[in-house]
Amino acid sequence: MPAEDVLSLDCARETQRIAQALKQIVGAQMRRRGAVVALSGGIDSAVAAALAVHALGSSKVLGLLLPENESSPASEDSGKLVAAALGIVWERQHLGPALEAIGCYRQRDDAVRQVFPEYNPSWKCKIAIARMPRTGLSYFNLIVERPDGVVLKKRLPADAHRLLQAATSYKQRLRKAVEYFWADRLHYAVVGTPNRLEFDQGFFVRNGDGAADVKPLAHLYKSQVYALARHLGLPDAVLRARPTTDTFTLEQGQDEFYFGRPYEQMDILLWARDHGVVPSEAGEMIGLSATDVEQAYADIDSKRRAAAYLHAPTALVAPTPPDY
Repeated sequence: MPAEDVLSLDCARETQRIAQALKQIVGAQMRRRGAVVALSGGIDSAVAAALAVHALGSSKVLGLLLPENESSPASEDSGKLVAAALGIVWERQHLGPALEAIGCYRQRDDAVRQVFPEYNPSWKCKIAIARMPRTGLSYFNLIVERPDGVVLKKRLPADAHRLLQAATSYKQRLRKAVEYFWADRLHYAVVGTPNRLEFDQGFFVRNGDGAADVKPLAHLYKSQVYALARHLGLPDAVLRARPTTDTFTLEQGQDEFYFGRPYEQMDILLWARDHGVVPSEAGEMIGLSATDVEQAYADIDSKRRAAAYLHAPTALVAPTPPDY
């Protein structure tokens, strides 16, 4: 079966289905007056906001622009374009001072200096996933760029990786705190934006961007989210943009940071894994060797095991019967 066929979507029908579900969940089930969506400038938040408008009306959806010291100005511009296209009110709060006060940037720099002692805040940095050639096992490289344009790369040790991850996760967790402020202020629900690939593979921060009252895209592959965006008439700037993390000072795509492959391939690989497609046939669909697909399947399974913690509810040591 051609790759484009397995993820085909009746966009009009799916839009209506999700809108009806959102209206039921937010209004009847949660008894909330509307929805809050953080507009990152990316495709997922744009589609989530558009679906919320279809469900609740533009007057009942609030868009949030939450830039920080290191986010791209283009992300904020795209967020404003989406809000204007949807006719929704938006609020802006710059998170830089709060992140600086809590130690996000300082502790991130401390992690980088464990690998590059000469690093200072005038440099730029990012991390990138890499794979061992024969085994396909993944690890992370730390990449820095000096002010003179020289780029350096070293493997990121586990302790430095944990510190860097903990520090940068402040960004997602603080954004979510602001989202819930506005949700409480307006008696709205927080709409989460992860798509199926991100949700399944654990590409989110626990109690950060993984927290939400409802996640209307979690069943949709990234390719399907793009299809919905085109159907919903979202701005071209959003449709053309490649998925980024917008977390580090060096530009970075989601494939480079976490998935290791572009979303077009990852969507098919995830679908093929779930439908028992043998590696040779899956490879033919997207131009990969059977060995490449076998390694990709192993990576999907590994990330799912790691994501179990991210999805897990709070553990209780004894059952607590409901009082209502």
